Amino acid sequence: MPQITLPDGSQKTFAEKVTVQQVAESIGAGLAKATLAGEVDGKLVDSFYEIDHDAKVRIITEKDKEGLEIIRHSCAHLLAQAVKQLFPTAQVTIGPVIEDGFYYDFAFGRPFTPEDLTQIETKMAELAAQDQKVSRRVIERDAAIKFFHDLGEQYKAKIIADIPAQEMLSLYQQGEFVDLCRGPHVPSTGKIKAFKLMKVAGAYWRGDSKNEMLQRIYGTAWANKKDLEAYLTRLEEAEKRDHRKIGKHLDLFHTQEEAPGMVFWHDKGWTIYQIVEQYIRTLLRKNGYQEVKSPQILDRVLWEKSGHWDKFGKEMFFTQSENHDYAIKPMNCPCHILIFNQGLTSYRDLPLRLAEFGSCHRNEPSGALHGLMRVRSFVQDDAHIFCTEDQIESEVSAFIDLLYAAYADFGFNDVIIKLSTRPDNRVGSDEMWDKAEGALAQALNNKGLKWDLQPGEGAFYGPKIEFSLRDCIGRVWQCGTMQVDPSMPERLGAQYVADDSSRRVPMMLHRAILGSLERFIGILIEQFAGNFPVWLAPTQAMVMNITDRQAEYAQNVTKTLQELGLRVKTDLRNEKIGFKIREHTLQKVPYQIILGDRELESNTLAVRTRDGKDLGSMSISAFIELINKQIAQRGRTTVEE
Repeated sequence: MPQITLPDGSQKTFAEKVTVQQVAESIGAGLAKATLAGEVDGKLVDSFYEIDHDAKVRIITEKDKEGLEIIRHSCAHLLAQAVKQLFPTAQVTIGPVIEDGFYYDFAFGRPFTPEDLTQIETKMAELAAQDQKVSRRVIERDAAIKFFHDLGEQYKAKIIADIPAQEMLSLYQQGEFVDLCRGPHVPSTGKIKAFKLMKVAGAYWRGDSKNEMLQRIYGTAWANKKDLEAYLTRLEEAEKRDHRKIGKHLDLFHTQEEAPGMVFWHDKGWTIYQIVEQYIRTLLRKNGYQEVKSPQILDRVLWEKSGHWDKFGKEMFFTQSENHDYAIKPMNCPCHILIFNQGLTSYRDLPLRLAEFGSCHRNEPSGALHGLMRVRSFVQDDAHIFCTEDQIESEVSAFIDLLYAAYADFGFNDVIIKLSTRPDNRVGSDEMWDKAEGALAQALNNKGLKWDLQPGEGAFYGPKIEFSLRDCIGRVWQCGTMQVDPSMPERLGAQYVADDSSRRVPMMLHRAILGSLERFIGILIEQFAGNFPVWLAPTQAMVMNITDRQAEYAQNVTKTLQELGLRVKTDLRNEKIGFKIREHTLQKVPYQIILGDRELESNTLAVRTRDGKDLGSMSISAFIELINKQIAQRGRTTVEE
């Protein structure tokens, strides 16, 4: 008589073994209809899984994160089934879930066309409408190899051949289609209600360029059509906001083959870059950081001692001089320890906060490079805090305040926090990990912040907090980080004199607010679609004359505003004013100052915004007050008193 304990603590007893679906039915018809799978004693299982013992059970529906992943995984099988029906000679390989969707790799004699994708998607809809029952059976490895070999599925047979002998595997079947899978899956194809095939791309078999090229069909699947339509709308909006297109249109930056993964900043883009850097620099000075600068190229011996040579050697650029191997630094942390090591530090000097806008280089694969978002040369708003164990919590707390203030100024208010704890492969004592993890968690809790735990996802040397931003169209960008590291200081001989005159190794906190400045500016471009708030706009106002009679007045107005530190330019071209207004609107200049005879005679300005709002006539002092208020507001929606 299995006793089932539900998430709310209530219990149900059954006379004999019971399936997850039957448990759902005993709770209510609505839940039974919505059931996709279950969680039994922490393990995800199919809805038809039989429970023959006392267990904790949670019903999984489309409202659960796990439910959406199950839908997507099942949709990958639906895709493969449709392809096999339409193109029987195609061979299946793998079909995993990815962010926002899934893909499946196929070996087929010709490239799939857009027309093929339409046909496949139509067939998938037919199979889903048939509401085919999904079943599972267990089979021994060698039998599975023979099964797929007999089907002519040579790739699938090769995948299974890499699995240890005697291992039992599970096969899932819907209609005539059978695939190898751990599961779980939806109970029937009718549960797959909203999907779309997105594109076809090439993919090497097993990710090895020496192997044959397969065809990868990407798709997306959602719990319902409303969520699917919302996702497709987000994709359209993301396409409009592509920072590479906007960067070219606004003349901010470019990249080219002569320097792959490295950015050529143009004047307007570099202006934004400098604003961001100076803002962070000012913030750091106000919060007790010392700014330092370290070399670009350092001896291989240092990277071996720090552990980076073994961990990141493939990502580093190298050079040689006088029979010495050197590496262009991929990160700043060892250099900051070398600075710390100059002279003897007392516990009274801690915490010591060293910050650097450090230029780093990493040899990223060329196929992974993507505008400003993934580059080989970048600058981090990097800092390392040397402190005692007892100071970790207070330093983390102060950093959280700093980070939230910065994000609000840039217009981000939705911050997602994750705490990653000790992995199986780690260094340091359990006592150290207990203290470090406890300090991070306590700092978050003291702030009343909501956070998720990521067990086992910490670095090998210490736990970390990740801070991610959700932008205006719902995308999530991981930017900030706070990591505890007692290992590297010890490796590189860092010590301080404790209050009992003993020598101790300091704790080292790796922290960043923005991460890579290049990537963060790319995020800003897409967040604002190029319509930067006034404080970030490379040109804050454009002064335009209607005729030559106002040219001198326009120059004087521009000079007055520039002397106050505003980024203002003048357009004195012999063009119609409507043409000028349209051009600078497309260039997303926040304010346009239009000067005609009336403005010249009254010593006033006619002001309009980039969204076409006419602010009417005002004095120069009134405009200065207006624009300075906007600058002070930064990216916040309201001015904080």
